[in-house]
Amino acid sequence: MYVAQLEGREKRPLGDMFGLQNFGVNLTTLKPGAISALRHAHAKQDEFIYVLHGTPTLYTDEGATPLSPGMCAGFKAGSGNGHQLVNESEADVLYLEIGDRSGGDQVVYSDDDLQAEFVDNIFRFAHKDGSPY
Repeated sequence: MYVAQLEGREKRPLGDMFGLQNFGVNLTTLKPGAISALRHAHAKQDEFIYVLHGTPTLYTDEGATPLSPGMCAGFKAGSGNGHQLVNESEADVLYLEIGDRSGGDQVVYSDDDLQAEFVDNIFRFAHKDGSPY
């Protein structure tokens, strides 16, 4: 159901190539019309993005913010401010996303009946009422 919404997103896990355990680094491409993720907020994991190419739009609780190459954004753990990037342009977007891998993280998806918990280096998904998918 939610996976189809992520079509057009390609993540290359650069941190994994070097065996990084404390934080992850992804080189991510968004095709025109693609999204980075469902709008979400982490309880324990910080996130940071840096735009390399293209003009994505950042959506947060404050609304839409256009970004361009050289711009960055950070998302502090525990803020509850859901965020996502959307490629509303006609060209590919390329950006780096960096995040820590704190165990016990919980993620709330602002606009969807979805939550996740980070256990044993994987996310386990459930409905907001706790029932599994």
